[in-house]
Amino acid sequence: MKDAKDRLVKPPRRLMRTIVLMGVSGSGKSTVGKLLANQSGGKFFDSDDFHPPNNVAKMTSGTPLTDEDRQGWLASLAALIADAENLTIIACSALKESYREILAGADFVFLKGDRSLIEERLKARENHYMPPSLLDSQFADLEIPQGLLTLDVSASPSELVKQIRAHFPI
Repeated sequence: MKDAKDRLVKPPRRLMRTIVLMGVSGSGKSTVGKLLANQSGGKFFDSDDFHPPNNVAKMTSGTPLTDEDRQGWLASLAALIADAENLTIIACSALKESYREILAGADFVFLKGDRSLIEERLKARENHYMPPSLLDSQFADLEIPQGLLTLDVSASPSELVKQIRAHFPI
C-alpha cells in the first residue's frame, strides 16, 4: 500500500459556472439574464456596462463598433469570467466566434430571434444607447454558433429561463 505522499492529490473542484447569454441587441439577453440570476442566486452582469466611453459614444452616434473597438471590452469580460467564484450570468452579444474564443471558460446560450421581432423590441426600448439603426450591423457580424443551446426569443423570458435551467445544472 502506498503512503500518503505517493498518492496523487487533486485540488478540490471549483464548483462555479459562467453562462453568457449571447445574441444581437434586443434579443432579451439582459431581461433573461436578470431573471435567471434572480431564480438561481447567481450574479448578473450586463456587458454593456463594461464598454469604455468611446465605444458608447460611437454606438450612440449610430456608428458600428469594429473588432479593434471590442478588444478591451472583451478582455474585461474574459477577466470577469476567469475571476468568477459563484454562478455568474453575463449578457453579451458575443457575435463572432473569435469573440466567444476570448470568452472561453463560459457556457454560451444563443438567444436567436427573427429580425422583425427584434427590431420591434429595439424601437420600444427606452434609455439605451444602441439605436435600432445598428441592428443590420449586428446581424451582419453575427456568426451563428454551432453546438450551443439555442433558444427562440419569441418565447417568454420565464420560459427561456426554464429551458436554460433544465439544460444546465443550476
